[in-house]
Amino acid sequence: MLWDIFCRVIDNFGDIGVCWRLSADLAQRSEQVRLWLDDSSALEWMAPGATSGAWPSIQVLPWQGSTNVEVLANLTAADVWVEAFGCEISPPFVEHFAKRFDGDAKQHPVWINLEYLSAEPFVERAHALPSPVMHGPAKGWVKHFFYPGFTRLTGGLLREPDLAERQKNFELPGAKGAWLSKLGLASDSDSLASERLISLFCYEPAALAALIATLVHDAHYNHLLVTPGRANDAVRSILGSETRRANLRVSYLPPLTQPEFDELLWHCDINFVRGEDSLVRAIWAGKPFVWHIYPQDDGAHLTKLQVFLERTGASPRTLALHEVWNAEVQGPLAKGALALPAQSAWQEEASALKSELGKLPELTGTLLQFVHKNR
Repeated sequence: MLWDIFCRVIDNFGDIGVCWRLSADLAQRSEQVRLWLDDSSALEWMAPGATSGAWPSIQVLPWQGSTNVEVLANLTAADVWVEAFGCEISPPFVEHFAKRFDGDAKQHPVWINLEYLSAEPFVERAHALPSPVMHGPAKGWVKHFFYPGFTRLTGGLLREPDLAERQKNFELPGAKGAWLSKLGLASDSDSLASERLISLFCYEPAALAALIATLVHDAHYNHLLVTPGRANDAVRSILGSETRRANLRVSYLPPLTQPEFDELLWHCDINFVRGEDSLVRAIWAGKPFVWHIYPQDDGAHLTKLQVFLERTGASPRTLALHEVWNAEVQGPLAKGALALPAQSAWQEEASALKSELGKLPELTGTLLQFVHKNR
C-alpha cells in the first residue's frame, strides 16, 4: 500500500524520530511511504540520505508541497493517511483528494490520527475509536484515533521484526570494545571491564549536578557518554572543559543515526533517555534506564510519568529516582535520593519489562492489521 505520513517537527526530534522509524519499518515490510515534513533537517544525521532517495520505498517531501496545486495534481492517491501527534493535514491536500474521489467512499484512504504514547487508562478506551469529519471538503469521512501503548488494548510499541537479531550481534565477546573504538573512545581491556557505561540523553534536569556528583564519588568507575545538543550543553555548564573527575570520565558523542543510537543503548549499563522514541528504544535495549519525560507547564507530565512507572512495575527505588530526575527544582536531599539502585536488581527489573512488553503486538503490525480491516 501507499502511505502518506504527515509530521510537523515541533522540537527535540521525538516527533520526526517516531515518524522516521515508522516509515522505515513500513518500508521494510514492502509498503510505500510518502513522508511529509515541515523540517527535514534532523534526518541529515538521523537517517543520512533519506531526503535524497537512499530508501527506495520512502519519499521525503516538503510540507509546503501538500499545499501546492501543481504538486497535488501529479500525486497518486494514497491508501492511508497518517496525521502524527495531532498535526492536521493541510486543507488543500484534503480538498484535492475529496474532489478527486467525488463522493466515492470506496476510494477514501484509511485516515489515522497517530497519537502520543501514554500509559494512562483513557488510551485503552480511546484506541481505534472513529472520529467523523463534521465539516469541510471531507465532511462525512471518518478518522480513527490510534494510540501506542503498553497493553493489548492499545496499538503497542514500535519494534522492527529484525530488532532482536540485530541486538544479538552486539552481545558477542569483544563487541563493546569494537563499538567504543569505532566512536574513537577505545579503552584498554582492564578499564573496559571495570567501567560502567552510562548514556545521557536529557533536557536540563535540575538534578544533573547531583547525578554527576554521585558518579564522581561512586564506588564504580563511570564513563558518561553524552549526546549532542541540550544534554551536551547542560553537562558542559557544570564541568566546563573537564572530562575526568575522580571516578568519572566524560565523552561527548557526535550525532548518531537511529541504528547507532540503538547500539549506544545496547552497550551501556544505564541509559538516561528523554521523550517518546528513546524511551521505547531504552525498553527494547533491556538495560536499566531513567526517563526524562517532556515537561508541561501544567505539570501533567508528572502524572503521566507516575502512571507509566506504576503500570510497568517499577520498584520503589526506581520510582524515587524518576521523581528526583524529573523534579523542576532540586531539593536539599537530592544527592542521597539520586543514589542509583543496585545494578543487579535494576537489571533484572529492566529485563523483565522488556520480556513482558515483548509479548505484545508491535505498532506497525497492528497498524497494518487495522488498515486492512478498514479498507
